[in-house]
Amino acid sequence: MNHVAKVIHLHDQTVESGRRTAERRRPETLGRTATGVTSLTDRLAAAEQPAPRSVGDLLRGALGGQISRTAEFARRRLTGDYQIDEFGFDEHLLESVILPALRPMSDLWFRVQVSGMQNIPEVGGALIVANHAGTVPLDGLMLQLAVHDHHPKQRALRLLAADLIFEMPVLGAMARKAGHTLACREDAERLLRSGELTGVFPEGFKGVGKNYADRYKLQRFGRGGFVAAAVRTGVPIIPCSIVGSEEIYPKLADLKPLARLLGLPYFPVTPLFPHLGPLGAVPLPSKWYIEFGEPITTTSYEPEAADDPMTMFEVTDQVRETIQQTLYRLLTKRRGAFTG
Repeated sequence: MNHVAKVIHLHDQTVESGRRTAERRRPETLGRTATGVTSLTDRLAAAEQPAPRSVGDLLRGALGGQISRTAEFARRRLTGDYQIDEFGFDEHLLESVILPALRPMSDLWFRVQVSGMQNIPEVGGALIVANHAGTVPLDGLMLQLAVHDHHPKQRALRLLAADLIFEMPVLGAMARKAGHTLACREDAERLLRSGELTGVFPEGFKGVGKNYADRYKLQRFGRGGFVAAAVRTGVPIIPCSIVGSEEIYPKLADLKPLARLLGLPYFPVTPLFPHLGPLGAVPLPSKWYIEFGEPITTTSYEPEAADDPMTMFEVTDQVRETIQQTLYRLLTKRRGAFTG
C-alpha cells in the first residue's frame, strides 16, 4: 500500500503550530538553550541518563541513538506520518536530515556564534532581512540552522530565494522541501500572513557574488519589495548581520564568458578554485557571527503605504543602514577572520 504525506494548507498552520512545536522537541534536541547548543553530557543529563564513562560508551551511545533515529525516520516516511504544506515544505525531512547534516559545518567548521535571538518573536509572522555574501550562498543555510537551533521555539525560517535555485535539478526540489520559495511578492505575503518566519537577502546575486575587495560593503537593496510585503501584512522587520561568510570563498575574479555559457550569474575564481578542482570547493573555516537586531515595526503604516515609493525607500534605507553599521561594529571586535 502506498502512503502519502498529508498536505496542510497555510491557513491551517496556526492550529497546527502548538502540536508542531511539541513534535520539534526531539530527544536529540533536549538540552538546547536560547543561546546555544549544550554539550552531549548535558543533553544526556537532561534526559536523565548517566554520563558516558569512556570513549567506548560514548561511541556506543551515539551509534545506538543514530540507529534509533534512522529507524524512526524510515518508519514515518514509509507510513506517511509526516506533513507538507502548499509550498512543498517537509518539516520532518528538514529536522531529521537537512539540519543535522548542516550542524557539523556550523558548530565545528564555522563555529557560528549567534546573538539577539530575543528579537525574533516566538509566534506570528516576521521578516528577517540579512546581508548576503560568500560566492556560494551558504549563509542562507547557516541562518536557517541558527534560527532553528537557538530559538526557544525552534522556529523554521522560510527563505525567499532566486529563480535560479529552483531551476537546478535536485537542489531546487531540496530547497522546496526545506521550506523555501520564490522571492516574489505573492509568496512572501502568503507566508507572512500565515504567521511564518520568513527570510530575505535583498542584495541577491549582487551581494553573494561581489569581489573580495568589496567585502562587507552592502550592495543595493533593490526596490524595497520586501518592505512593501512587511507593510501589507503588518509584520515586524528584523535586521540581521552576518560576519564570516565573506571569507569562505574569497572571489578574486569572474570568468564572465564561462558564466554566460553555463547560464550562471558569475563564475568565480578564488585562491583555491578552479585551480585545485573539487578540493577548491571546500569553504575556508572562517569564524562566523550572526546578530539579529531590534525589530522595526510596520504597524504604524497603513497598507496603502506599501504603494508609496518614497515611504518604502525610507524604510529600506533604515534597514540597510542598520545592517551595515552592525557589520562594522562586529568587524571591529573581530581579531581575525579565522580566529574570531
